[in-house]
Amino acid sequence: MRSIRHLAAVAIAVLVGGGAALAQSAPAPAPAPVAEPQAKPALTIETPIEVLVAIPKARAVLDADIPGLTEHPMYDKFKSENLSALAPKFGGAISDKDLAKVQADLAALSVTTSSR
Repeated sequence: MRSIRHLAAVAIAVLVGGGAALAQSAPAPAPAPVAEPQAKPALTIETPIEVLVAIPKARAVLDADIPGLTEHPMYDKFKSENLSALAPKFGGAISDKDLAKVQADLAALSVTTSSR
């Protein structure tokens, strides 16, 4: 039992006293470069629909500009597509005017969220 206490005391002495000496003799590692925060990509009609829907404000844009899109019975089939690819498949139900409105609203949303 005495030898275990002795070893523990030696280990503590090395860590407390000797550790400082060791730290002084070894060069300090260079600080890691600070990464600049990545700018979030702008939300556009090229962004996959499921990504837009996952962002509450972007989903609100879709629900306002293209009512019923997120509740469409085939939503699970097309959610990985973007609006510009999806629009021609909807037989005119999503017009160029609708796409322009969504694009403008998403751009405005991106500006307000990135300025905070």
